[in-house]
Amino acid sequence: MDFKEELKEYQNIVNNELEKYVRKEKCPEEVLNNSMEYSLMAGGKRLRPILIIATFKLFNENFEKVMPYAVAMEMVHNFSLIHDDLPGIDNDDFRHGKPTNHKKFNEATAILAGDGLLNNAFIIISEELKKDTTEDLENKIKVFNEFTIAIDRTIAGEYIDTEVEGKQISSELLEYIHKNKTGAFLKYCVRTGAILANAKQDEIDELTKYAENIGLAFQIKDDILSEAGDEKILGKPVGNDREHGKCTYVSKYGLDGAKEILNKITNEAVDIMNSYGEKGEFLKELAKYIANRNK
Repeated sequence: MDFKEELKEYQNIVNNELEKYVRKEKCPEEVLNNSMEYSLMAGGKRLRPILIIATFKLFNENFEKVMPYAVAMEMVHNFSLIHDDLPGIDNDDFRHGKPTNHKKFNEATAILAGDGLLNNAFIIISEELKKDTTEDLENKIKVFNEFTIAIDRTIAGEYIDTEVEGKQISSELLEYIHKNKTGAFLKYCVRTGAILANAKQDEIDELTKYAENIGLAFQIKDDILSEAGDEKILGKPVGNDREHGKCTYVSKYGLDGAKEILNKITNEAVDIMNSYGEKGEFLKELAKYIANRNK
C-alpha cells in the first residue's frame, strides 16, 4: 500500500469512528448538536488522530485501544478551529471550502459548539479512565495530563498570535507561537501513541523531537500557503495573514527563507523515522506530506 492509500484508509477509520459520537437525537439543543457535527464532520486531513494511531502502531498493531483518544483529539482540534474563525480572532468566512461555523449558524451557537466539542473530548477520555482497572491506568492518567497541557499551550499560542497582530516580533517569539498554537497538539498526539504503546523513554524522547519538527513544519507550511497557495484548493482566501498584519515565517524570512527552514526541519523529522525502518515508513512520508501539501 502506498502512502496516499494508507493515509486515505486512516482517514476512513477516523471518520467512521467520529460518526459514532455524533448526536442525532431530537432534543431542545438539536441545533447546537448540528453545529458541532457540521464542523466535526466537515472533512479535513484528520492528521492529529492519525498521528496517535500511526505512532501507536510502531509498537503495537492493536490500535483500537487508542481510538477514544484519537476521537477526543479531533474534537478538540475542531473546537480550536471554530473559535479561531470567530470575528474576534481571525474573522474567517470559509473553511474546507464551506462557510465557517459562525457564518452557517451564528456567533453564539459557534462559540457554544466549540465549547461542546471541547467538553465532549473530556467526557470521552474520562470515560476511559473510569472503566480502566488495569496496569495501563498510570499511562492513561499521564496522557490525560498531557492532553490538558496541550490544550493550555494551544490557547496560549492563539492568544499571543492575536495580541501581536500588526506588530514586528522576534524570531524567538514567532517560533514560540507556532510551537504552542499548532505544535502542542501534534506533539501530544505522537507522545500519546508512544506512551499508550508502552514505548521506552528514549523512544518517547526521540519521537517527541519528530513531533516538534512536524508541528513547526505544519505551521510554516500554513504560512507559505497563506501567501502563495491556490485559493480554490485551500477553500479559503489567500493573503489573509498579510492583510491582518500577522508576523509569519514568510513575513519574517521571505518566501524562500521560509521554504528553506521548512525543508531543514522536515529532513530532520525524516532522519528520526529512518531508524524505525519499514515500520516508520508511513510517519516518514507523513512528514514529507506536511511539507509538500497544497492545502
